[in-house]
Amino acid sequence: MCLAIPGKILEIFPDAMDTALVDVAGVRRRVNLGLLEDDPPRTGDWVLIHVGFALSKISEADAAEQMRTLQLLGEHQAAMDEVRGYGLGEHDSGKPGGSS
Repeated sequence: MCLAIPGKILEIFPDAMDTALVDVAGVRRRVNLGLLEDDPPRTGDWVLIHVGFALSKISEADAAEQMRTLQLLGEHQAAMDEVRGYGLGEHDSGKPGGSS
């Protein structure tokens, strides 16, 4: 099952085709923001991510609830593995399985 996972925007790269550096439970990856043109996120916003694309902006409370839901469904690890697999040359926090 593929589910969306929440991430917090750390930095937006305006020169890099609508991408942002996003933190997902300690793993940092570049995510495409192109689907959010009508309501562009800002640094510090939370977004729901699927296969490297931010699908929607969400609240911090909704992000926490989504993570709890993923854990209850047993999908948290699969979602984190997917995030680690984005592998666009960005750095993570140095946790096992990362690309730093």
